[in-house]
Amino acid sequence: MKSALRYAISLALAGGLIWFVFKDINFAEMLDRFAKSDWRWIALSCVLLLGAHITRAWRWGMLMEPLGHKPGLFNSSISVLTGYFANYIVPRMGEVTRCGTLYRLERIPVNLSFGTVVAERIFDVLILLIMIGLNFILEFDRLSKFFTDFFQSKVSGGQGGGSGSGMLLGILIVFMLAVVVAAFIIFKNIALRDKIQQNALVQKIVSFGKGMLDGFLSIRKLKSPGLFILSTIAIWVFYYFVSYVLFFCIPETSDLGPLAGLTLLVVGAIGMTAPTQGGIGAYHLLVGNVMILYGLSQNDGITLATFIHGAQMIFMLIIGALAFLYVLVQNKKSVSESTEVPIEN
Repeated sequence: MKSALRYAISLALAGGLIWFVFKDINFAEMLDRFAKSDWRWIALSCVLLLGAHITRAWRWGMLMEPLGHKPGLFNSSISVLTGYFANYIVPRMGEVTRCGTLYRLERIPVNLSFGTVVAERIFDVLILLIMIGLNFILEFDRLSKFFTDFFQSKVSGGQGGGSGSGMLLGILIVFMLAVVVAAFIIFKNIALRDKIQQNALVQKIVSFGKGMLDGFLSIRKLKSPGLFILSTIAIWVFYYFVSYVLFFCIPETSDLGPLAGLTLLVVGAIGMTAPTQGGIGAYHLLVGNVMILYGLSQNDGITLATFIHGAQMIFMLIIGALAFLYVLVQNKKSVSESTEVPIEN
């Protein structure tokens, strides 16, 4: 019941977001744009996406070497693909699915491989945080104006005015000073500090932070830490170009620059973390609106988001289904071989 309820809520959330995003969209016009798109760029995007997943499988194997296991790259890639396939069906099932698949193919215990997946996710979160910081630094004027105008419209009922960048910078300075003052007060007040440390939410945050630190420091146990870092960077470079090359498919987005690609990567990655099947709805909402910063209308932004997400989803459903069928065939073979009765002459 709990799993069914979670799945129903996820579907309802995805459906609500999809309705909200597409309620004013002309689908005939959107489909006409898709039909006129340059499909060579779509093919290139799919190749890059496959390269990202193979690189992820390679990196995953590195994490298992210190544990005494060295899975083959092909089987690791099949496991990763089945995991992404499962995510489009049941949110958050991808990690468990790929570990179970690897057990079927390589007999690596699920508890060991799942631990490496957690460590892998920690590194991805760190990279995403770095990308968010880099994106904000490189696009400070554009992003600060967007968020400041939004804040002013909510507070003053749409009355703008003043320097957006200066206002946001002032808010950030005041916020940092408040954090410093609060930290100083907590540090000096032992009773208050102990009370805060006993708070369940604070304990979870501290535990999560320690987990990230432990996962980051685990790189010292790897046989080739340099290759691990290189593969991590390569995965995100692949992700960047997977979306960026699709700019050139549609005339309305072909003039978008590299920084727009970085913003799309960051915002899209955040959208994909939503508790819906493959980030459906949340990805379209976030990407569709943030593209307004680069001169697109909201309709064009949603069209771009739909195009990118749709191309990736269809490709992953097809290749993920093929990977899943491969696992079923291999499992059937292993079962039939294990049940064969030897005949003595």
